[in-house]
Formats: sequence, structure tokens, C-alpha cells
Amino acid sequence: GEEGHKAIVQHVRAQIGAHATPDQIRFVAALPKTRSGKIMRRLLRDIAAGRETTGDQRTLEDLNVLAKLREGEA
Repeated sequence: GEEGHKAIVQHVRAQIGAHATPDQIRFVAALPKTRSGKIMRRLLRDIAAGRETTGDQRTLEDLNVLAKLREGEA
């Protein structure tokens, strides 16, 4: 919610600085991970930028996570 958003922004500003303030924050239930548990940041960047996710997704643990992130439900 709004309180969580404000708390995160304040924490980032205090720990890193105003230049690192996030433009948007989304709370999600799951992230796109490989079978070995690594977060696939490239896919998160594509989704955040509104781009089609490209590249190799064969190592993705759960393809449904991408669909949910695009819909804003995850």
C-alpha cells in the first residue's frame, strides 16, 4: 500500500541517496527465477519497460510468473 511505498522510498533515500529513489514499486508474490533459484533480472527490466520479453527463457522455473507480472497480478 501507500505506507509501504513511502517507507521503501525513505529507506532507499536514507541508505543510498535521493538519486536512487525508485520511480515505481510493485509488490509481487513471485519473481521470474531459474530452476537454480537465480532471479532473471533481464526479464524484470523488459516487463518494467513495457517491452516484449526476449531471449532464452528455457531456464525459467515457472512461465506463469511472467504472465502474472505483465498483468500486474503477481
